[in-house]
Amino acid sequence: MAGQRNLGRTSEGRTGVPFATTADAVVWYIQCQSARDGGARFTSGLGQVPRPCAPDDIAREVLRLHRRKILRLSHLRIMGRLGRLDSTQIPCPHEIDLWNEALDRLSTPLRTKGIVE
Repeated sequence: MAGQRNLGRTSEGRTGVPFATTADAVVWYIQCQSARDGGARFTSGLGQVPRPCAPDDIAREVLRLHRRKILRLSHLRIMGRLGRLDSTQIPCPHEIDLWNEALDRLSTPLRTKGIVE
């Protein structure tokens, strides 16, 4: 039998400054995940700006929307790709359309949870 997973909301009871845009929240998550992949550990309250969520809250919402087929695999790929781009790389128009569509679908749930203004 599989063990129970704790999927409770990790941002519960947190106060902080919401992100101005959904794109900011996604890029922040991708930067946090890249740092985590590099061996860094997430510790609440150590950033320059306190946030109302943990990086996993954004990942959890993205995965929930993907399971419900609101976000497709192409959306997830483009969010990961464009979230890591630097200012010298220019995405093609098709990629920008997918990026905007993904952010549009993600913005309402993140606003509801107080993660985005």
